[in-house]
Amino acid sequence: MDERTRLRLDVSYDGTDFSGWAPQPSRRTVAGVLVEKLDLVLGAGTVVGLTVAGRTDAGVHATGQVCHVDLPTVVWREHEGLLVRRLARILPTDVRVRAATEVPADFDARFSATFRRYEYRVTDAAFGADPLRRHAVLAWPKPLDVDLLNAAAAGLVGEHDFAAYCRRKENATTLRAVSRLDWRRDPDGVLVATVQADAFCQAMVRSLVGAMLVAGDGRRPVEWPAGLLTRRDRASEVTVAAAHGLTLVAVGYPDDPAEYARRADLTRRLRVPAGS
Repeated sequence: MDERTRLRLDVSYDGTDFSGWAPQPSRRTVAGVLVEKLDLVLGAGTVVGLTVAGRTDAGVHATGQVCHVDLPTVVWREHEGLLVRRLARILPTDVRVRAATEVPADFDARFSATFRRYEYRVTDAAFGADPLRRHAVLAWPKPLDVDLLNAAAAGLVGEHDFAAYCRRKENATTLRAVSRLDWRRDPDGVLVATVQADAFCQAMVRSLVGAMLVAGDGRRPVEWPAGLLTRRDRASEVTVAAAHGLTLVAVGYPDDPAEYARRADLTRRLRVPAGS
């Protein structure tokens, strides 16, 4: 068997014109475009096993996405040090591979991850979102109070069952550990929510933001978002915030590469139900 090499790819993209990350028939997706261009540079079918840290939905952006692929070592040696520049020449302008790094064979972009960090941007300016930032900033029609937003966020930090904020999948857990959730107002007036957890279930971040925004503009008490954590089914009264305000900004991994396999094994046991 030919020797193979595993590559970590650090990827950024503007999600506006993508139907999410995952390949879909007859739809433009980040994974679909990436595989197409990798095949063009390296040879059709040369790259296999594309695995991503977190599948983003349609319209969601990324500055810190991570994925891995496997390819024959002889092909990697031919393109080592040149792959990023060669991809830059042929990738569309709304997706970039920022780095291609050889990693141990037990590195898993999804299961070796220790955290995912997102940012959500909102403006409450009377005129709405700046035209140059309209694809990445949600315009909110009411004034927002950053202190109220942070008070609402505080009750959501920690390990909880986030069933009220998730689109439930059969046999999948909705237990998640949120290690950071806070808001700031940048000098330009845009409000930024930073949300970090070991993992997220589908629509969780945008649902959390939707709940906090109605507390931040005074329509709901600050205790309301945390109060929903007692639910075991999705809360229909929570409005999912629009996708375009959300950006995946970082994925964390163990500092010691020797820990990749152990972390992946732990994550699989936590996330994959027995018998599935």
